[in-house]
Amino acid sequence: MSTRDIVFVALFAALTAALGLFPPVTLPVVGVPITAQSMGVMLAGAIAGARRGGAALALFVVLVCAGLPLMAGGRGGLGIVMGPGGGFVLMWPVAAFVIGFLYERSLRTLTVWKEALILVLGGVVLTYAVGIPWIAAVARVDLMKAAIGSAWFLPGDAVKVVLAVLIARAVRRAYPTLQAR
Repeated sequence: MSTRDIVFVALFAALTAALGLFPPVTLPVVGVPITAQSMGVMLAGAIAGARRGGAALALFVVLVCAGLPLMAGGRGGLGIVMGPGGGFVLMWPVAAFVIGFLYERSLRTLTVWKEALILVLGGVVLTYAVGIPWIAAVARVDLMKAAIGSAWFLPGDAVKVVLAVLIARAVRRAYPTLQAR
């Protein structure tokens, strides 16, 4: 890794931690908080790319597991990944990697709609695919109840996708960070 790569990894791990300063809203049905931190996942992949974005979120998850209070509400420790929201958090490095990979593959043909689709696929669908069954298993509820409870996340995720597209486009226009594969 170059110095530039290390800076990107540290920057997006720190950005994701900073997004944890927004207070979480915990949903009563599933016990998983709505936070702004999943937007850090989207931005890491969209701006830093697959390798650096995935590494940034892997670093973030390792630091949280080590006990640093980087999650929204000042939470940290292994209890985060062992709790109902653990499936979402553990998928963050994978989601950032997939988002970055899709961005790098389609960099020359990106439109606002294509970017939104990439962020929805990588940042929402992929994380929900693991997060919802994780909630069901840890909270000992059936999968349908976990899915219905998780539907409350969708409006916030839609807002995060729109913001991430706008931010990523502005940053890439001012400072091109990705190269097409």
